Amino acid sequence: MNSGFIAVALPIALGVIMFGLGLSLTPADFTRVAQQPKAVLIALVCQMVVLPLVAFGLVTLFGLEPLAAIGVMLLAASPGGATANLFSHLFGGDVALNVSLTAVNSVISVLTVPLITNAAIDHFGPEDGTGSLGVQFGKAVQVFAIVLIPVAIGMTVRALRPLFANRMDRPVRIASAIILVFVVIGAVASDRSGMDGDLPKIGLVVALLCAISLTVGYWLPRLLGVPERQAIASSMEIGVHNSAIAITIAISVLDSTEIAVPAALYAVVMSPFAAAFGWLISRSLRRAGTAVATEPSRL
Repeated sequence: MNSGFIAVALPIALGVIMFGLGLSLTPADFTRVAQQPKAVLIALVCQMVVLPLVAFGLVTLFGLEPLAAIGVMLLAASPGGATANLFSHLFGGDVALNVSLTAVNSVISVLTVPLITNAAIDHFGPEDGTGSLGVQFGKAVQVFAIVLIPVAIGMTVRALRPLFANRMDRPVRIASAIILVFVVIGAVASDRSGMDGDLPKIGLVVALLCAISLTVGYWLPRLLGVPERQAIASSMEIGVHNSAIAITIAISVLDSTEIAVPAALYAVVMSPFAAAFGWLISRSLRRAGTAVATEPSRL
């Protein structure tokens, strides 16, 4: 697949995805965070601090090649996706909190993604001629345009034509998913030869990152006193990333399909992992509820 086509098609695909996200958002989704400050703050700390540290530990432990390591760090910095809302709904999470976290995370990522990605590039320092990689100011503006402008357009459409937005929500999600699948497959397949030998190791790292993200996203809020439904929402938001953002930045901004590989692999594993984790949590909650219901009175 022609690399010029990929560089154009991926931002378009992401733009469609973010437009679809905007169709589901209202200004209230941003202001709602003030009503749940503790849950939001803990989730954001998990996303912006804990996950990059976990990712750094994993790529260091497994000794990934520089471009793969940068790709994992870029993935860890990327915000949650709209799919997290679906998983949260399926397993009894606070979907309103998910929507608010997705909205806020998408805005904050304009700053955090370039910051963490540049730090990863500076640290791992690939020596194969790609050391000039970086998300400079001009490229950060590209990230802003790719992520936020379509969201703003979608929100405007929803505000002006709410019935149209509701009708278009599902078709836009389906279309964006189909477009992204074909473009990503072509993008990664076109230049994966340099990472073929490292793919199993990358796959293991992203699988561990997904499992740890879901676990930390649930148990850290619970340990800090966040209610169950909000902890489930946090888990899905932290574990189900918007891989499209990471893939698009890797290919269209950093011009590296190798950096996109971890995010592409993560897109494959995150849904079954999220479903399995949600099932395990739901099962444990049902058992706990049954135990409480059947416990004899001590009076």
